[in-house]
Amino acid sequence: MIARSAGHWWMGRRRPARTSRSVPGLVLPEKTSRWISFGGTNGPPANPPRVVTSEARRQGMRTLLRGGRVVDPATGFDGTADVLVGDGRVLAVGSGLPPADDQVEIDVAGYLVGPGFIDLHSHVHSIAGHRLQAMDGVTTALDLEAGMMPVGRAYAEAGAAGRPLHYGFSASWGSARAKVLAGVEPDANFATALSTLSDPAWQRSSSKPELAAWLSLLEDELAAGALGVGVLLGYAPASDPAEFLALARLAKRAGAPTYTHVRELVEVDPDTPVDGSEEIAIAAAETGAAMHHCHVSSTSGRHVERVLAALEASRSAGSRVTVETYPYGAGCTAVGAFFLDPERLRVTGLDPTRVVLLESGERIADERRLLQVRAETPGAPCILESLDERDPGERALLHRSLAFPDAIVASDAMPTYWADGATESTRWPLPPGGMTHPRTAGTFSKSLRLMVRETGAWTWPEAFRRCSYLPARVLDEVAPAARAKGRLDVGADADIVVLDPATITDTATYFDPTRPSIGVRHLFVSGTPVVRDGQLLTDAFPGRPLRGEPR
Repeated sequence: MIARSAGHWWMGRRRPARTSRSVPGLVLPEKTSRWISFGGTNGPPANPPRVVTSEARRQGMRTLLRGGRVVDPATGFDGTADVLVGDGRVLAVGSGLPPADDQVEIDVAGYLVGPGFIDLHSHVHSIAGHRLQAMDGVTTALDLEAGMMPVGRAYAEAGAAGRPLHYGFSASWGSARAKVLAGVEPDANFATALSTLSDPAWQRSSSKPELAAWLSLLEDELAAGALGVGVLLGYAPASDPAEFLALARLAKRAGAPTYTHVRELVEVDPDTPVDGSEEIAIAAAETGAAMHHCHVSSTSGRHVERVLAALEASRSAGSRVTVETYPYGAGCTAVGAFFLDPERLRVTGLDPTRVVLLESGERIADERRLLQVRAETPGAPCILESLDERDPGERALLHRSLAFPDAIVASDAMPTYWADGATESTRWPLPPGGMTHPRTAGTFSKSLRLMVRETGAWTWPEAFRRCSYLPARVLDEVAPAARAKGRLDVGADADIVVLDPATITDTATYFDPTRPSIGVRHLFVSGTPVVRDGQLLTDAFPGRPLRGEPR
C-alpha cells in the first residue's frame, strides 16, 4: 500500500487547462462534475509505504487496486486493469490509473478482482456469522427465505449492533401466519421462528378473514422496507394452494419477489395438494409475480433433474422464475420440522441416523430418540444428510443443480451455537466449539472450488455472474439500490472481493464447521476494507441496510 504525489483528472473528459495526457483503457462516467485526484507522476513513490489505520478507513481514504484480473459480469469485461474506489463507489476502471497522495495503492497482480458475493439466503444475524461469510467473499448477506417480522425492528437491531456486511430482510410469511392463526407475537428473532415451525396451529389453511389479516400484515411489512416475502411453505405443506396464489398476486402488485422453500414433491408425498416446484411455476405464470425457488438441490433431492426441467420449461415460457442452490448434500433446519417426522423420512428413503443435532453434535440413534427430541425441543437446529456427497451419483445431482443455467449460489447460512447457549461472539478467530452447518463458512468458496478449479464447468466470469450479478438482479425491482451491486463498472457500489484463483477453497467441515475459507485476499464493503491480506479486520463495521422501496 503506497501513497504517491497528486495531480488532477476530470471525470468524463480531460480538463484542457491541466493536461493533454490520456490514460489507456480508462473507463469514466460520461457526465459528472466531480474531480478525482489520480496523481501526476510515473516514477517511484515519493513517500514510504504506510499502514492504513482504522481512522483512515473511517475517513474514506480512496483505494487503488493495481494490476489484477478484473471481472465485471455486468459489462462482460475480463482483463487486467486497475480499479479506483472512494466514497463507497467505483470511481474508475482502466489501465495505468495514475497514483495520488490521497489514496492507498494495493498490488493485486495475479488475483481476481470482482463484485462481492451477494447471499440471498443467510440466517446469520450476527457479527460472528458475518465474519465467517466475509472470509467466504460475501459483501451482502440477506435473509429472504424465512424473513423477519417486524422487519423494522430487524433492521434497527442490526444497525444498532453494527454489521461487517450489508444486510436486509424479507417479510416473514411464516411469522405473519403464526401471529394470525396461532397468536404467536413476532419478535424479529430467528430462534423464536425456529421454535414455532413445528406448531401445527399456524400450519393449517386460513379462513377468508384470516387470509386477509395476514396478507395485510405482509403488505405493511413491504411498506416498511421488506425486500419481498419469504415463504416457508415446506413447513406448512398441507395449506391451501389458493393462499399461495393470493400471496403471489399481492407480490405482483407490490413489485416484490417471493422467496419460497417449496412444499413436498409428488414423488415424496402423492397426497400433497400440489407439487412444490410445479406450484412455483403455476403461480408465476398465473400472476406474473417474480418467484424465487430456494435451495433447489435440498428440496428436490434425488428428483432434481425432473424439478429443474419443469423450472426451465416455466422460464422458457416467459415466467419470472429464479433458482438458487448450494454445494452441500446435507441441509439444516429445526428438528421439529414437518418433513423430519420419522414417517416422512421413510418416504424419502432416509432414516433417523441421517439427523445430527447441531448444538450437541449428537447423531440420532433411532426413531424413538428422534420422536423424543422432536417432542422436547422442537426448535433445536439439526443437520439432515439428504444426499451423500461420497456417492458419485448423488454428488452428480449436486453438480447438476449448480450447473443449471442461471442458478444462483446462496448459502442458507445458519447461526453458530456454542455449548453455553451463546449464538454471538465478537472474538476473532471465533471461540472453539462453535457448531453450525459448514455452508455458513464455505458455500461460495466450495462452489468456486468445485465448479471452476476442479471441473471447469464455470469460467471465472460465469462464477461472478452466479455469485454476484444474478442475485443482485433478483432485487432490482423491489430495491433500486441493488442496481449498483453485482457489478464493477464506474458508479457501482464499492463492494469488492479480491481472491486468489489458485487457492480459493472452503475448509469448514461438518465436524469443524467454523473454519474460515481461504483465498479471499481482500474484501471491501462500501469501499471500506473488511479483509486485508487474507486477514479479517475486527474493527470494520461498514455494513448498511438494503431496503425495499414500496410502490
